[in-house]
Amino acid sequence: MSLYKVAKSAVSLIFYPLYRIRVIGKENVPKHGPVIICSNHISNLDPPVVGITSPRDIYFMAKGELFDKPLLGRLLTGIRAFPVKRGMRDRNALRKGLNILEGGNTLGLFPEGTRSKTSELGKPLAGAGFFALRSNAAIVPCAIIGPYKPGSRLTVIYGEPMDMESYRARKASAKEAAEGIMNEIRILLENYNSQHASLDK
Repeated sequence: MSLYKVAKSAVSLIFYPLYRIRVIGKENVPKHGPVIICSNHISNLDPPVVGITSPRDIYFMAKGELFDKPLLGRLLTGIRAFPVKRGMRDRNALRKGLNILEGGNTLGLFPEGTRSKTSELGKPLAGAGFFALRSNAAIVPCAIIGPYKPGSRLTVIYGEPMDMESYRARKASAKEAAEGIMNEIRILLENYNSQHASLDK
């Protein structure tokens, strides 16, 4: 069994009961072909939570400096993370991400680039839009609704894949595409707050 599978099983055993994780819309993640899962970012624990709730194995970007530590770097590589410089302007990371998608795999992104300390959505960086426009991957918006508090309910929602053809047809910028993705995440959050909040009581 790969390190990724071992880590996913171990984290699942801890996180599911600890945070009472509920997953909505898992069926919206395509079973085959390249996929980009784009999520809001409210905690440093978001990557493992998306990793264990997604039906697909995911490659994530991680801060480049983390890979400078030999042991941690090997561990991150083993769980399919790869380094990126802050701001997502790292050409090697962009190329690596595209290669992952060209191989029919799944890439996990947090368009905001950094976690929100208020849980409010921030402005997206252009990186998510770049990958969406430069690949033929299905773009799946994802919303994580906390808090990360033991015993509380943590909900992860996967929305229906976005249609990016209109963005490509009008030659939209990466920034515009990223903003469109963030808007889909915002809709997931707003719909949940208006329709499903009572389930947490």
